[in-house]
Amino acid sequence: MLNVIVGFVVALVVAGGMVAAYLAWKTRALARKAQRAVPPIGSFITVNGNQIHYIDRGEGPPILMVHGLGGTLHHLRRPLMDDFGDGYRLIALDRAGSGYSTRTKDSTGTLKEQASELAAFIDVLKLEKPLLVGHSLGGAIALATALDYPEKVSGLALLSPLTRFDPNLPPQFKALAINSPVKRRLIANTIAVPMSVKNAPIVLDAVFGPQQPPSDYAVAGGAMIGLRPEHFYATSLDLVGSRRDLERYEARYEELDIPVGILFGTRDRILDYEKNGISTAERISGVELELVDGVGHMPQYAETDRVVAFVRRITERAFTLVRNNAS
Repeated sequence: MLNVIVGFVVALVVAGGMVAAYLAWKTRALARKAQRAVPPIGSFITVNGNQIHYIDRGEGPPILMVHGLGGTLHHLRRPLMDDFGDGYRLIALDRAGSGYSTRTKDSTGTLKEQASELAAFIDVLKLEKPLLVGHSLGGAIALATALDYPEKVSGLALLSPLTRFDPNLPPQFKALAINSPVKRRLIANTIAVPMSVKNAPIVLDAVFGPQQPPSDYAVAGGAMIGLRPEHFYATSLDLVGSRRDLERYEARYEELDIPVGILFGTRDRILDYEKNGISTAERISGVELELVDGVGHMPQYAETDRVVAFVRRITERAFTLVRNNAS
């Protein structure tokens, strides 16, 4: 009887190993396909030991765009940067670990760390008090940067920003809440990428709904580059890390003394626009709040012209103030 039990256990272990090996092979195959479909399109610089992938276009006052959880620079490149027009220097980056940017092994993913990274990026690129455009989690990072490094930022234009801690995660993101680095690495290299492909319609419906994503979002929109184990690992780390110190930054919003704008869709399925938009705006002096009826979490796709006008409006306020203070 003991031999039968031992044999059964061994068979289970072997079968589990075979499944894990297949999933690891499948993950690598999908990652290679994603990299062929969506190669790097920008330049690389070293920031705090990380290789940061970014794009830099145009001339004029600098506007630095920061993407959200699980995103890449493509979420702000197209269509926002492509439709923005002339007169400004537009920069968008893959945050550390996301897209084609690397991340050091000792990273925590906290807002404090990501604000430090963004401030260092501003210094390395020698940007003179850029306006920060932050989408979703990128909004929380932009806020943290303005609070910790106010001398480096001229203003904030926040699109569907995460500003308030919520103990209840959206169901689509609960699988990312992995606290163990070892477990996170194991999942990233086995089941995460194949499951991302399977669950893509559900996630896209939550992120873009009630609107539809662009028909060419996978390749031209850069979405496929998220099908890489390192990108999943970074996304999970971002989610876990940012939840550690969001409340500490939330308590400081009254300190902001720069032009700030918040734009939110009233049908956002990811973040509550009343908590993250209206309630936050009430705590920031001189804030401009714009609500877009019927729009979900991706207003830069749904109402591009309106978002461009919003960012330009906040930008003009911010740089006018910079010029006046310098004179």
